[in-house]
Amino acid sequence: MRLPCEVSVASRLLPSAGLRGPGRAARAVLALGKPPAGGGGGGGGVWLLVSTARHRPGAKYQLRENIEHLFTKFVEEGKATVRLKEPAVDICLSKANVGHLKTFLSAMKLADRGTSEESLPLSTLAPPKASEVEKPKTKMTITSRKDYPFTQSFPYTLEQLQASYCKLPRIDMRILCLKSLRKLDLSHNLIKKLPVTIGDLVSLQELSLQGNLLESFGAALCNSTLRKSLQSLDLSQNKIKALPAQFCQLRELVHLKLDDNDLIRLPFKIGQLSQLRFLSVARNKLPFLPNSFGKLSLESLDLFGNPFEQPNPLAPDIQLKIPLTLWEHSARATINYRSVSLSSPSQCPPVDLPSAPVSMAVLTGAEGRITPGSWRPPGRGKEGEMDFTSLIKLHYYFYQLRRFQVQQLPYSCHVLPSHLCHDLDMSKSCHCGRACLSSFIQTTVTMNLHSVAHTVVLVDNMGSTEAPLLRYFCSLTCYSQFLDRHLQSIR
Repeated sequence: MRLPCEVSVASRLLPSAGLRGPGRAARAVLALGKPPAGGGGGGGGVWLLVSTARHRPGAKYQLRENIEHLFTKFVEEGKATVRLKEPAVDICLSKANVGHLKTFLSAMKLADRGTSEESLPLSTLAPPKASEVEKPKTKMTITSRKDYPFTQSFPYTLEQLQASYCKLPRIDMRILCLKSLRKLDLSHNLIKKLPVTIGDLVSLQELSLQGNLLESFGAALCNSTLRKSLQSLDLSQNKIKALPAQFCQLRELVHLKLDDNDLIRLPFKIGQLSQLRFLSVARNKLPFLPNSFGKLSLESLDLFGNPFEQPNPLAPDIQLKIPLTLWEHSARATINYRSVSLSSPSQCPPVDLPSAPVSMAVLTGAEGRITPGSWRPPGRGKEGEMDFTSLIKLHYYFYQLRRFQVQQLPYSCHVLPSHLCHDLDMSKSCHCGRACLSSFIQTTVTMNLHSVAHTVVLVDNMGSTEAPLLRYFCSLTCYSQFLDRHLQSIR
């Protein structure tokens, strides 16, 4: 039984003699076994062999009734300390595989109790090979299929892995077990789909999938641990047509490359990527930029080769519904009052769904009654219809918060149905700062890209650095005010 790790052996007698302890930990292999006959083991039982690159024959320690204490507080971090009675030393282990370390420590406990050697999976102690005590491999580069380790495992200590031009049709599941991986380059393969489990790479900071056959980037990945770790993402030269709205959950992104795809739109809340500094979306099919694009603060921006439409603020797309539906009114109020999130869902006021029929005076201050069989929210198609119970729960939630005089209105899936939260998260922002959902006016305006980026690659061969930007208005009043300002600016 062997355990590769880093080891330092400290004598507890050195401080009393005025001597310094050992230096830095060294790469080593620990082994449990029986000493060879005539090998100077000094008796039977189970022995511990600690071998390093400098001293491969290693130092042997008898374990039977010789372990004073096992310190395992940080075993989940791959660390432990074995305190021996004779000699009086502490064997400090670190950077070990957590599962292997737990198994090894369990075997040591059994050996200390005098468990029969035959009941433990032991062999005769022998010095390890030189390759076993060398410094663990943290970087691997593979640039052809013939060099790919189909029959060998990847070193679990890898921090950087490049496997390019290997014609991989999918991501190797063995890669997803490399918990120390910080940089993963799978460019120029044949990958069509990303597994959800790629989000289990908790240390992943850089991911390159350039030159594959991807058609999407799953919403589940955006909600995984990648939200907190991923800083660089390269999805260029694929077949992606759109990114999910949840893509903006990757708040730590600094570099984003989306060149040479089939993108027809960017995530409409891309402005939430506050850490983003380098954005490249060249040679796609973008007709305009989303409304929140103006919130970005970039150092470099490349939008060359997109078929941008000519902005026309005087030709709006009017989708206003007057008067506002009960759904629109409730949703707008919920979003407009949501300025902070509570630290715990339990801090939210209680929400008890009233039984139908519900008095309109309770919900809106108006007279009348509505029932599940007689009313359906207007403005929703058959596939997008809001069920009666969900709508009443949303509006009643807003009513209760008004009754409790709550000025800041949080919401989450703990207090509202998940599909309601999804619809609220997909809301649009008017120029006045208020929200709108299915009732709005939409138009395009001209945006100078230098207002969001220090360095801008020319948008076209004519030398332009301007692009059309979508803009939403929650009412005719907001649009009229914008139109007045626009007409005054072009006089």
